Amino acid sequence: MTTFRRPVSHVMGWAWMAVSVLLLVDLVVRGTDMRAVVSGAVLLITVGAAYVLAVRPKVVATEEGVRLVNPLREVFVPWTAFTWADVTDVLRVHAGDQVFRSWPLREGKRSEVRENLRRAGGFGEDRDDPREMRPTERVAWILRGEAERRRARSAGGAREGAAGPTVVWAPDAVAALAVPVVLFAGALLLI
Repeated sequence: MTTFRRPVSHVMGWAWMAVSVLLLVDLVVRGTDMRAVVSGAVLLITVGAAYVLAVRPKVVATEEGVRLVNPLREVFVPWTAFTWADVTDVLRVHAGDQVFRSWPLREGKRSEVRENLRRAGGFGEDRDDPREMRPTERVAWILRGEAERRRARSAGGAREGAAGPTVVWAPDAVAALAVPVVLFAGALLLI
């Protein structure tokens, strides 16, 4: 199992959560009125947002397929359904006619996005040397290579379980955002 994510946003998300814990402890120790409750609820909303937007998103290559963990939903594409991975403005995983976009692996520079869109449209050359690739391109290259290895291994036998991609809502992400918002609304009603 290989996990791909943006390390800076992941670390910044955990750093914000650590700072938020310290701020919540300070609110518990010093807070005596309803303003402290409202402030705590707002702080919990920012913690939920940091979790959903910075800590949670990732791309995981497993033995069974590729899992795209986006902020509010997860997509699982089995290797049997995987057809291609490329980069335009984000990493995209193709499964037949369906295209799934990955939230965490984005292309940062506008010029690179334009070049990727040209390549996706058939204009321009693909980069084959991993040393020349940008990080998101390298992940797409790794996923394509893994899919080729899986196809070569299963070429002798029949395709096991031709299941298609699955898309599900992430209950942990929804709860991380909904619970603090409900607490905030409750705190506002108590004022």
